[in-house]
Amino acid sequence: MNFKGKNQSVENDSMKFETISKYMARKVITFSPDQPISSAIDTMLEERISGGPVLNAKEELVGILSEKDCLKIILDRAYHNHPNQKNTVKEYMSTGIITVDINSNVVEIADKFLSCSYRRFPVLEKGKLKGQVSRRDIMRATRDLKSTSWKK
Repeated sequence: MNFKGKNQSVENDSMKFETISKYMARKVITFSPDQPISSAIDTMLEERISGGPVLNAKEELVGILSEKDCLKIILDRAYHNHPNQKNTVKEYMSTGIITVDINSNVVEIADKFLSCSYRRFPVLEKGKLKGQVSRRDIMRATRDLKSTSWKK
C-alpha cells in the first residue's frame, strides 16, 4: 500500500480508498479515570453518546467507557449490594483497547469492525488521541463509495 499524505487516499493496486481521517469524529467527549461514574453516565445521557475514551492526566489513552461497561453497575447493586455513588470510571472502563492509526483506510477499519464486537475505535497519531471512528462513520464512507469507479 502507498499512503498519499495530503489527498487522504490510499492506493491498493488499482483501487483507492479514503483514510479514516475524512470520516472520524475529531471532537470527542472524553472521561477521566478518577471521574465519578455517575457523572460519566450523566454526560453520556445528556450528550446522547454511547461511550468515549478515558484519558489520564497526561492525556494518555487508558481505557474506553461504554454503555455496556456502565450496565455493570446494575449487577453490582442487584447481586452485591454495591452502591455506585463513590465509584469512579476506572472501576468500570474497559482497558483491552483496540486502537487504529489515523492513516488506516476505510476498508481496513470495516474489516476490523466485522471481526469484533466494538462499535468504535480510538484513532491515534504518534500515540496521541486524535479522534474516534465508529461503525456509523464507516457506513458514511460506504455511501460515498457508490459514486466511485473501481477501474483504473
